[in-house]
Amino acid sequence: MTTTTAPDAQRATIATSLRALYFVRFGFAIVWAIIIAFTAAAVTPLSATLLVLYPVFDLAAAVIDHRVSRGTRSAGLLYVNMALSLLAAVGLAFAAGSGRSAVLLVWGLWAITAGAVQLIVGISRRSLGGQWPMILSGGISVLAGAGFALQSAGSSASLVGLAGYATLGGIFFLVSAIRLSRAAKAGAR
Repeated sequence: MTTTTAPDAQRATIATSLRALYFVRFGFAIVWAIIIAFTAAAVTPLSATLLVLYPVFDLAAAVIDHRVSRGTRSAGLLYVNMALSLLAAVGLAFAAGSGRSAVLLVWGLWAITAGAVQLIVGISRRSLGGQWPMILSGGISVLAGAGFALQSAGSSASLVGLAGYATLGGIFFLVSAIRLSRAAKAGAR
């Protein structure tokens, strides 16, 4: 007979909740990427709405994540992520009126800062298990954000790359959710 300590039970509960959230984030990212890929030729009312929706969804996910992980070291960083997502949504709403270059610059700055936060949160959550995909995703987000910011200065500003960015992020959420399944089961024993 094995006994589960309170911290193990708490980790299992957090892992289970994060797993569900990560599966939802995967689904949203894939659907969003498909739609934005087909609407990325120009900043239209539909694509502008989608551009604002992505950080709004990220904000909502961070709120849920915070509720789930209260009392952990990552909880404070999630407030930073919420603020960054809110600023990105507002920034993208304004940038959409200025064209693709402005959108790429705002998106790039958001990806850099939010990616850095995600990297730190992933590192702080290593004990939960399933966080290496989030750590990698945060690092890649920083690099991709720099790429978007640099691309915004050129004449070939295209929003199609955002679909790839969201798809890769979604895949990382899927892998992390699968890995968290193992952590949740191990903690439930």
